[in-house]
Amino acid sequence: QLQLVESGGGLVQPGGSLRLSCAASGFTGNYRAIGWFRQAPGKEREGVSCITNSGGRSNYADSVKGRFTISRDNAKNTVYLQMTSLKPEDTAVYYCAARAGPYCSVSVPRPPEYDFWGQGTQVTVSS
Repeated sequence: QLQLVESGGGLVQPGGSLRLSCAASGFTGNYRAIGWFRQAPGKEREGVSCITNSGGRSNYADSVKGRFTISRDNAKNTVYLQMTSLKPEDTAVYYCAARAGPYCSVSVPRPPEYDFWGQGTQVTVSS
């Protein structure tokens, strides 16, 4: 059974930075693409970024391009989301999830394509 645990969320001022971590346990973790999603109150869960199992390719939602960077360290079974230039509209619960395969889709990550989810970590951007 694959398990994912997010950490690194918190309160940050606009313009600040945070790095989220997604630690995976379970023998299939390193063979799957990993995606980051977020869900703000009253809104649908939206895809933020995805990285392939090797870490060689990634994609981003337009709203975070140039500000967020996804990476992974398979030796540590961990995927990271470095978030910079944070805005109040980035406030949400952030989730990582494992896709049913090693590759990302060509478009922004879509929740139905992911079958293992973490519990989420809160990110609040406010002055």
